[in-house]
Amino acid sequence: MKIVNFDDTPSLVSQYMAELRDVNIQHDMLRFRRNLERIGEIMAYEISKTINYNTVDVTTPLAVAKCHEIADDIVLATIFRAGIPFHKGFLDYFDHAQNAFVSAYRKYKEKENFDVFIEYIASPSIEGKTLIIADPMLATGASMELSYRALLTKGTPSKIHVASVIASKAAIDFVRSTFPDDRTTVWAGAIDDEINSHSYIVPGLGDAGDLAYGIKE
Repeated sequence: MKIVNFDDTPSLVSQYMAELRDVNIQHDMLRFRRNLERIGEIMAYEISKTINYNTVDVTTPLAVAKCHEIADDIVLATIFRAGIPFHKGFLDYFDHAQNAFVSAYRKYKEKENFDVFIEYIASPSIEGKTLIIADPMLATGASMELSYRALLTKGTPSKIHVASVIASKAAIDFVRSTFPDDRTTVWAGAIDDEINSHSYIVPGLGDAGDLAYGIKE
């Protein structure tokens, strides 16, 4: 399984990550959402280098040009609600892709004890397709793994890209143990060392859904 950590090589992603983490900037929800989109756009571009293309003849006003068009069938999947702006960044680049949506939520039994439940899924067939699952925060990996299992009811993808803005080392290890090793690539803006007792990534950035859309009751 290949792990791509954008934090290993400073780039524009580093700037957007710094703004996403900064408590003095986070109050600007529009900027927070846009930075999630920007990172999604950059990851989409990098993923585009790994997929297959066909060579086609394109008629210009002057002649015929040899061009490349995406050959793979791509399905973009995301997990509500924090994943929506991140997903949009991917969709702005893979604009011909089909889309899938999964609702996964934490149901707390006690203050620091919860289970993850899948409540909703809307997806096309993913049989033989390239599946990109985008979720900003990969804390424990449980939501990602359950969402992937739910999507498998729609078929078996040929390739899987797990994309997150911030992942924990524990989640990376969990994904390694639960996703197909030979068909999966994990893309992360940064990989942080810890998760706390509430299963939040440390230093992380807080609750991405609340920062993007407002605090939930």
